[in-house]
Amino acid sequence: MYDVVVVGGGPAGLSAALVFGRQRRSVLVVDGGKPRNERASEMHMYLSRDGFSPQQLLASGREELAAYPGVEVRTDLVVAARGTKEDFELELAGRGTVRARRIVLATGQVDEPFDIPGLAERFGRSVFHCPFCHGWEAGDKSLAVVAHEPAQAMLALYLADRFSEDVVLCTDGAAPLPERITVTAADRGIPVVDKKIAEITGTLDDLTIRFADGGTLRREAIFHRAPSGRQSTLAEQLGCEILPDGTVKVDETGLTTVPGVAAAGDMAKLPGLPDATTLVALGAADGVRAAVWMDGDLFRSGLGPAFSS
Repeated sequence: MYDVVVVGGGPAGLSAALVFGRQRRSVLVVDGGKPRNERASEMHMYLSRDGFSPQQLLASGREELAAYPGVEVRTDLVVAARGTKEDFELELAGRGTVRARRIVLATGQVDEPFDIPGLAERFGRSVFHCPFCHGWEAGDKSLAVVAHEPAQAMLALYLADRFSEDVVLCTDGAAPLPERITVTAADRGIPVVDKKIAEITGTLDDLTIRFADGGTLRREAIFHRAPSGRQSTLAEQLGCEILPDGTVKVDETGLTTVPGVAAAGDMAKLPGLPDATTLVALGAADGVRAAVWMDGDLFRSGLGPAFSS
């Protein structure tokens, strides 16, 4: 039996495993090899790693874990999980079942771009999700924001405020946006194009949005805050509380509502926060936080019932 099984080998999962490894815990990291940002060429706002590729960060993380004999990393999928604190059982797609005293869920989210031909395949390379991650590089370019909902459309106002004087908001034929957004957009010089988008072609710095009526719009970059969902249903299987936005509810220590199960990264959040953060540095910090507190719980449980919580 492992002390901990970490499900997910992204920044949150690998950071949690590093903490456990350094505390001489027996840890299994199970990773399916599909990180959310696998198409991105760079990541930012990770001190000393600004501009690294996501793949480079994960490779470095695995190399660091190799120094700790108690940490094992497998490329596989956890397809089912059950049990209770001190005795969880996890079923793997390729290698039977494993048992663990604790679980850290770090399976992340998956982006689900709008069903517009050409949009998904450019996501992360010339169609960007986050102005914190990609706004600097898009600075002073001609930009388009593809959005249906008011919360998504606010991204156009933000980009115009921070990064570009040439921003166009494209609603892809969706229902009209609230007047407060359209009026503010007009005041900021942001045209709103409500025509249906037929396809997106081209590459970074030379993109073309083709509309159903035959019109076109040339842009250097596109921003699209795609809807997202969790990559795994393990949290539901274990009985964790799911918040209305689909993220897993955690407390300040990263613990879910199920004893012995923590969650870290963009799949989880405190209920008081408006959104799950998608930044790599914050995902890594979540993993460290969850592991530190979980290690303390493992220690206390070894001292006997009087110390267990």
